[in-house]
Amino acid sequence: MELLSYNLGRCYYWGLGVAQDYEQAVHWFRKAAEQGDADAQFSLGRCYYLGFGVSQDYEQAVHWFRKAAEQNDADAQFALGRCYYKGEGVPEDKQEAVYWYREAAEQGNASARFVLGLHYDYEAESENQDYEQAIYWHRKAAEQGRPCAQYNLGYYYREGYGVSQDLEQAIYWYSKSSRAREYLCSGSIGRVAGK
Repeated sequence: MELLSYNLGRCYYWGLGVAQDYEQAVHWFRKAAEQGDADAQFSLGRCYYLGFGVSQDYEQAVHWFRKAAEQNDADAQFALGRCYYKGEGVPEDKQEAVYWYREAAEQGNASARFVLGLHYDYEAESENQDYEQAIYWHRKAAEQGRPCAQYNLGYYYREGYGVSQDLEQAIYWYSKSSRAREYLCSGSIGRVAGK
């Protein structure tokens, strides 16, 4: 029954075979979420987060994201991490954010991998900056096709941050990012290639 309710919620959310109706989506997501369906819990949390079909309520979003995250739903883990990072519905807590991002990243969530890379790269003012971890997570996201992660890897190789400077690798990653229509990269390739 919970799968049927969740699927009906999806139909209403996306307007698949029925008129798009977020309130109906919330109704069906809630039925499935209350029965423990992690996908429905995440979807209901997203509705609360965005204010689709319900009044925007970050605390309710966190409540449902957490239920799904504790069932190892990687999208919910990422969303919960974002809430902790931004202090939306919970007190801001970067360590808790990183915990949930890592949980999602270890399950292959490309967004979480990219954000972890940023976290380890941009903690420049603290003792947490770790180019090795930044490169590790950016590479994982880049291999999944994330253009911004590909761009960042190109930058690391171009500048020699955390890796030996390698212009061939820089061009390789910038090219992959550029093919993905990352507007910053085409100029970067030219600068690295000396054009």
